Amino acid sequence: MKKVIAIGEALIDFIPHEKGRALNDVENFLRVPGGAPLNVAAAVAKLGGKSQMLTKLGQDGFGDAILNEVKPLGVDVSRISRTNEANTALAFVSLREDGERDFSFYRNPSADMLLSAEEICVEDFNEKDILHFCSVSLIDAPIKEAHRRAIEIAKEKGCLISFDPNVRLPLWKNPEDCRKAILEFLPLSNIVKISDEELEFITGIKDEKEALDFLLTGDVKVIIYTKGTNGAEFITKERVIFSPSFKVSAQDTTGAGDSFIGSLLYQVAEGEYSLEQLVDLSEEKVQEILTFSNATAALTVCKKGAIGALPLKEEVLAKISER
Repeated sequence: MKKVIAIGEALIDFIPHEKGRALNDVENFLRVPGGAPLNVAAAVAKLGGKSQMLTKLGQDGFGDAILNEVKPLGVDVSRISRTNEANTALAFVSLREDGERDFSFYRNPSADMLLSAEEICVEDFNEKDILHFCSVSLIDAPIKEAHRRAIEIAKEKGCLISFDPNVRLPLWKNPEDCRKAILEFLPLSNIVKISDEELEFITGIKDEKEALDFLLTGDVKVIIYTKGTNGAEFITKERVIFSPSFKVSAQDTTGAGDSFIGSLLYQVAEGEYSLEQLVDLSEEKVQEILTFSNATAALTVCKKGAIGALPLKEEVLAKISER
């Protein structure tokens, strides 16, 4: 089975024990490891796949906590470096009654931002591996160049490249900087996972179909369009395949999108599909992949946090059997 390599931020999320309160009114938090790329690597590993995380952590207790959480899951952490130059990033979260979130980040700078291009190793990448990244780390910092280097190596090695913009505007000086960074890196990827909440902001296009067509640019051949409770779509230039979501009572939507794309990439790695094979998969196989990913995300939102809420493969299969 091929490997999913995730690059980007790894941090500590402080999740409130109570819903429906503004962040300044929350008194008690649950400390959990997070960061979208780390969540994806953990999702792959917990489902039984091979994953590796490329990041940098502070030489502090929070960095220790992250490693202690994901290493037992099977995530390869051998390339996670430590530094005394900055602390591990923190994110404080408040939850609305529907499980949706607001964020306050402490990352100015944080250790992950200091990951450099020179720390990306060619030998970590093999043909048909998958490189996955998000937009949070495409800021003006050394880690942005680390992303460029990782993408360059991935292309040289014939890897698939997956991009989930995962827009987090509080981490940017202004929204336009975020949008420009996404549009700069988007054409370098093969698979783009995007949510309905992000589509118009990223593309600047109100019409949904036109906006989705706009994303099929450069090397992008597959769009995974997630619509929360309204399901998900697998989109290429030739077709659109829809799969409905599973109806659950959401406790915390943290990590829902990460678990979805992690589950999807786990299945792609398991099948060892090339980009051409992925584009040409039968409708039945695509439906199978989307259903498995929808079930993974549904189970994840039923618990608080992200990594601790991620399901095992047998739990996902049991959920699917209920439909």
